[in-house]
Amino acid sequence: MFEYFPGNYVWNLGVVATLNSGGLIDEVDRACRPIREAAAQGEDAGTPDFLRAWTALTDQLVGQAEGAEKAGHARTAGQLYARATNYLCQAERMLSNSDANRLPTYRRVLELQQKAFELKDGGRVTRVAIPYQGTTLPAYFSAAPVDGPAPVIVLVNGLDSTKEHQYASAHWEELAARGISCLMLDQPGTGEALRLQGIPARLDTEAWAAACVDWLETRDDVDRARIGITGWSLGGYYAPRAAAFEKRFALCVAWGANHNWGAVQRRRLEREGERPVPHYWEHVLWVWGHTDLDEFIAFADDAHLDGVVENITVPFLIAHGANDRQIPLEYAHRSYDQAVNSPKRELRVFTPEEGATEHIGLDHLPYVSTFIADWVADTFTELAASRVG
Repeated sequence: MFEYFPGNYVWNLGVVATLNSGGLIDEVDRACRPIREAAAQGEDAGTPDFLRAWTALTDQLVGQAEGAEKAGHARTAGQLYARATNYLCQAERMLSNSDANRLPTYRRVLELQQKAFELKDGGRVTRVAIPYQGTTLPAYFSAAPVDGPAPVIVLVNGLDSTKEHQYASAHWEELAARGISCLMLDQPGTGEALRLQGIPARLDTEAWAAACVDWLETRDDVDRARIGITGWSLGGYYAPRAAAFEKRFALCVAWGANHNWGAVQRRRLEREGERPVPHYWEHVLWVWGHTDLDEFIAFADDAHLDGVVENITVPFLIAHGANDRQIPLEYAHRSYDQAVNSPKRELRVFTPEEGATEHIGLDHLPYVSTFIADWVADTFTELAASRVG
């Protein structure tokens, strides 16, 4: 993995994720160069410096975007707004949830993202709200450019990502190019659902996943028989759990095999393995709606897929990096070995020789993204053919 900040895994992961999600190396370098000393102080201590540096870059791009917009250059403005959103979203991800800058920063992310939709994508991506237990879950919907009902993927966040990260990854574009729509979801415990609505994560992910399927089934442009779910990082627990118990899903992808997330937390207490974000335990408690760490660790023991993936009865892909420093590779094999009732199960391990070997392939994200998109497209095609036959 490209390591801009020697010895600071968390910041390096953020830089690589940004670069592999449409960031430009010159812009990222201009933001990062002034904070190299801050990075050496550790993943937590320098987050205010990280925010200031990346906000300055964001401000510069927004100024350029506003100038392009006034000149009537909508595409250029939209591209600038999209990159500005990417950079600011990454800076927001680093902040402590108690940081007074967090909510204002995220609200600005939402505003910039909307400008990118309007100017760059020509209405291809729209903001939607999924009815859920007396409220709604925020999401972005990418409608495939096809005639008639299209298959769709529900794309699920991990511990610290948002639907804006999903948009920046361009996975929805890869799906759209293959005739597949995408629902980019801030499920409970993530993104806007957590930050602005205070909805924490839950172990029984099939509850909110069912709400997504209910909503998708109301749309005339969705093929109800071909709704799949993909989850990256902690989504590698969320998505398989949902597919195991919400039987309307036609396929499932674990983009990172988070088979036993509870056990990973006990390892992290012992400082074994890397963490994805600064202020880690504060972030985890916030996500799950807990205040006591000891109580949370006992609760998290139930965040596993033993006895769960056996209930997956649809095609199931597990994609994992051989050198994932957050989630052990053995968990990918465990999910595969236990998914005995899937009619099409596949384990794809990305190697150091090809890249994409780090957590969810962030070091070579487009490579993993296209592999998954191809697998999903092939599987949806097979499902359609079997339905006709």
